[in-house]
Amino acid sequence: MTADKEKRRAISREAARRRRQVESEVFEDLSRLLPLQPSVQAHLDKPSVIRFTLSYIRMHTLLKGETWTKAKAGHKVKCGRVMNGGEERRERDGGREEEEEEEEETEEVEASEETNLYLRILEGFLIVLSTEGDMIYLSDNVNKYMGLTQNELMGHNIFEFTHPCDHEEIRNNLHLTAEDVWCGAKRHFVMRIKSALTHRGRSANLKSATWKVLHCQGRAKVCVGPASVSCLLLTCQPLPLSHTLLSAHTFTSQHSMDMRFTYCDQRMTLLLGFSTEELLGRSIYDLCHTMDINHLTKNHLNLCFKSQSVSGQYRMLVRSGGYVWVETHSAVIPGSQPSKSRPGAHQPLCILCVTYVLSGVEEPSLQLSVDQIVHI
Repeated sequence: MTADKEKRRAISREAARRRRQVESEVFEDLSRLLPLQPSVQAHLDKPSVIRFTLSYIRMHTLLKGETWTKAKAGHKVKCGRVMNGGEERRERDGGREEEEEEEEETEEVEASEETNLYLRILEGFLIVLSTEGDMIYLSDNVNKYMGLTQNELMGHNIFEFTHPCDHEEIRNNLHLTAEDVWCGAKRHFVMRIKSALTHRGRSANLKSATWKVLHCQGRAKVCVGPASVSCLLLTCQPLPLSHTLLSAHTFTSQHSMDMRFTYCDQRMTLLLGFSTEELLGRSIYDLCHTMDINHLTKNHLNLCFKSQSVSGQYRMLVRSGGYVWVETHSAVIPGSQPSKSRPGAHQPLCILCVTYVLSGVEEPSLQLSVDQIVHI
């Protein structure tokens, strides 16, 4: 009995060893199929292989749907030319196929160069999110902004890397109705995400990561094909005011936490006509178009909770009448911290705003405020 029992155990161990060997071979074959660099493929564990595979299957489904549509349209054009010209044999000619392959390769190279150009101009990175929050794809320049590589993030869920207080807002933006999907609904929100970058631009351990505020905007996309897949295509840009470029159509202002002016530069007088003296102590809501107050209030709450925000476009009144379209980039700036030597040196927080004037004066004869009526 003991010999039979040992024999069965040996057979069981051998069978388990073979299963593990076959499993390892399958994962090795699967990792070689992934479009990754050999150095990355060699260090992938099994969960990472599964994570990347699922991400690339989803991306392939999306791209296949778009390619299928273009190919179908191109096929119709070619068929129309063939039927009109009676040149069916030329379409089947090997030389013609080679020319088409060369054209496709040229188009792919041009598309790749164009994409790299867009990413350099964007000053941010591209992300594709599933409706469950899975990061299906990120552009490889994500490392520049977050200190984390494309391979470290792809396939993971966005909620693992974002601030818990922002999860509800992210879920609301991920939720897609039928109208959102088919109309390509716009998305515009601000979220805080983990960043492993230090102040010197070096990558640190994820455990010591800090929060970086990102301005995310994009559209809902859908792939119509054998398997319908919906997702969000977003561009994410960091929001430190240090990267903001000032111009003749930009002015800076400083506010208390309830958005009352405590400082404003002279360019606001040139652009909107209001003097610095008459604005001090007044709320920015006094200068906002009535129909945009709710929009500005939402941005104000975002700013208080996340310390940085982008308002989106809203209307600001002009002293002589009418209004202009503007966009404001804001950040909460803490004052000096109290110390043992100066216990009362703590200053209240303030808000620093950089406002871009995006249009000329519209409806200049329209008076929407008492401030505009009393203007002489």
